[in-house]
Amino acid sequence: MKVQVEELSPIEKKLSIEVDNARVAEELTRAYTALGKQVKLPGFRQGKVPRRILEQRFRERVEDEVIQRVVQNAWLEAVREHKVEAVAPPQVTNNSGLKADAPFSFEARVEVKPKLEAKDYQGLPLTRSETKVEDKEVEDRLTQLRENMSRLDAVEGRDVAQAGDFAIVDYDASVDGNTFPGSKADDVTVELAPGELVESNVAALEGTKVGETKEIDYVFPADYRVEEVKGKTARFKFTVKSLKRKVTPELNDEFAKETGGAQTLEELRTRIRTDLETGKRNKAQGEERAALIKALIERNPFEVPRSMVERTIDNMLENRLRAMARMGMDPRQLNLDFNRLREDLREEAVLEVKGALLFEAIAQKENIQVSDEEVEKKIEELAKEANQAVSVVRKYFKGPEERQGLNLRLREEKTIEFLKGQAKYS
Repeated sequence: MKVQVEELSPIEKKLSIEVDNARVAEELTRAYTALGKQVKLPGFRQGKVPRRILEQRFRERVEDEVIQRVVQNAWLEAVREHKVEAVAPPQVTNNSGLKADAPFSFEARVEVKPKLEAKDYQGLPLTRSETKVEDKEVEDRLTQLRENMSRLDAVEGRDVAQAGDFAIVDYDASVDGNTFPGSKADDVTVELAPGELVESNVAALEGTKVGETKEIDYVFPADYRVEEVKGKTARFKFTVKSLKRKVTPELNDEFAKETGGAQTLEELRTRIRTDLETGKRNKAQGEERAALIKALIERNPFEVPRSMVERTIDNMLENRLRAMARMGMDPRQLNLDFNRLREDLREEAVLEVKGALLFEAIAQKENIQVSDEEVEKKIEELAKEANQAVSVVRKYFKGPEERQGLNLRLREEKTIEFLKGQAKYS
């Protein structure tokens, strides 16, 4: 087999491959032999159909199958022999046809991983991020938890709405005497507090008795989602049906138990502080990683294969869809424009691909490696984070691809720490 490799660009190569006629003849013979054992033709016993008859009836089908097999095998052999780091399937062109007594030639264009010689990666500029958690942040999170766990109880002993109440109302509205989408509803909960009516704040109901109706004029925002009422004044007729008040749980050990995350209030504060610290650390690490990538790309400009970018977009999009599902949203019901989403993610994906390649090049240059002990320690950390048994997580990373993926992830983390140790902080 003859192979000629031509570099079309730093990220694309063309392989001109010629397969000798003996190999082609052997593949044709193997294909017709296999076909002859299967075909039943009138006048011939099964397995005894002459090859010339098979060629007359099945030549096109057999030659298509042989071409596919020859191309695949020759391509894989050429890539291994010439160490071509292909990152996508090749685009194959074949104009020579298939003949038993002649070589078979084809060309294969393929995107390849760019060869990088990382430079100027010492002293990269970084801004040190603040990860300390203040007491006020912990108390703010506790307040948010209390708000989330508050409930609405029926108001007793009075039937006149007061500021801060929640009212269950029916309403009927019109603009210039005409109804509009959403102009009528029953059993709606509104809060008697300052704010926008479209956000369920109706302070004007203060002083209204249960059972009474009150009319209110309201000017819709100019950017309101309902076209018919944008910027227009509507007349609302509210009927107050009942009153409720918000009851917020007291900040004590019982509240801590109700959250399901602690037995005492102090344990809950400790857990919240730990969560906030973890969140700040993760955010800081993400920001530092992004800053390192940006600085490295400025000092090491290069092209990246489109196929690598597209795969990264696939992964990013899949992660976002999974996040939506975890939040209880069904992406199929959101009428998402996936083409638009892909384009919105493209710039980020290009940076991600370039960053990963640069980190890999630096790791190779600095001989940064990951030991089995470090992999095992990471598995234990992942198990703790996921609240799963180490044996379960270890089993997941037993496969070669999963193990290699974890190894590459750890090597990148070590490379980033190396770069941070060399960086100039401001």
